[in-house]
Amino acid sequence: MDQGIEVKGLTVRFGNVTALEQVNLTLGENRIYGLLGRNGAGKSTLLNVIGNRLYPSEGEVIIDGEMGTDNDRAQGKVYYMGEKNIYPEGTTVKQMFRWSKDFYPDFDMEYATVLAGRFGLNLKKKLKGLSTGYLTIAKLIVALASNAPYTFFDEPVLGLDANHREMFYREMIHCYSERPRTIVISTHLIEEIADIIEQVVMIKEGKILLDRPVEEVKQMGYQVSGKASEVDDYCAGKKILSEDLLGGLKSACLLGRPENVPESLEITPLDLQKLFVQLTNA
Repeated sequence: MDQGIEVKGLTVRFGNVTALEQVNLTLGENRIYGLLGRNGAGKSTLLNVIGNRLYPSEGEVIIDGEMGTDNDRAQGKVYYMGEKNIYPEGTTVKQMFRWSKDFYPDFDMEYATVLAGRFGLNLKKKLKGLSTGYLTIAKLIVALASNAPYTFFDEPVLGLDANHREMFYREMIHCYSERPRTIVISTHLIEEIADIIEQVVMIKEGKILLDRPVEEVKQMGYQVSGKASEVDDYCAGKKILSEDLLGGLKSACLLGRPENVPESLEITPLDLQKLFVQLTNA
């Protein structure tokens, strides 16, 4: 594959702990991915390896046909916004933008300045003087303005209020529309990105659990509710993810598509967050 990122047989060990185990994954061009997993599942480790911040124990990362490890040309196409601040705390926001321009030639300084104004971010402020939310905003602006063909957001809305989260999602979609790129969003706020992402990648205990288009994932399961005895009869022989009993009523989450449902039972879609919870519980 000449374009896109290929992860082949990736294993990462920290002493006796295996954070990733034989991970194979393809991130295609110009697509928005949701990288989902519980705490400690390996999401950040995967992004750190692709972004050359960690070395794998086994396997390789190929970026647009080139080895990604210790390859400045390949890594120049990847921007990884993580939770940690990689700039000296005495750096001002404006200096942060200028240094980013040195590493990413397509960095749009004018756009970054405009975004800072929209978010109310003072360019003269030092990073150490910013609140958690505004430090996140500064990093988000750099990521959006980088114009990197592969842009990774790891918990991108940490410390942001609802208004700023909405502004970020809107700007991300705007950037994607104006200049398509591959975007990967790793977040626990699944409901907020469910209508934005195009592909779902779920990680569980260091292994890829699921890698499918979001519309396919949403059709993987459903919830059936009604009298307990009738729900039990309907669920017989089906793949049950979970069950909840309240008095004489029962609801069950099932894998598959509803068929031959009695009129006395209620069927509701299983949204992405519920499906994630059930699959990672299973």
